[in-house]
Amino acid sequence: MKILLVCAGGMSTSILMRKMEQYWKEAGEELEIKAVGLGEYQDVYQKYDIVLVGPQVSYRIKEIKENTNLPCAAIESFDYAVANCPNIMRLAKRLYAEKNN
Repeated sequence: MKILLVCAGGMSTSILMRKMEQYWKEAGEELEIKAVGLGEYQDVYQKYDIVLVGPQVSYRIKEIKENTNLPCAAIESFDYAVANCPNIMRLAKRLYAEKNN
């Protein structure tokens, strides 16, 4: 699965990205993930299956969906804050299933 993480500047999501990579690896799942800011996602989204959006930019999710035509969802604030990788993985898998249906 290839996930694009979008936040305001890409900094906080890069921390989450590393935790997600470790969690997926321990779960035996394949994952390619990249964290970018709002100003960058349009340059790279074509390489990804789904888009996960940080809660601080969730107000832009409609625009991101329209621009990428990919399944998109905002990560819940609490899950984002504590890097709740099991919940984030479930969200990602649900979106990925949408893409493949």
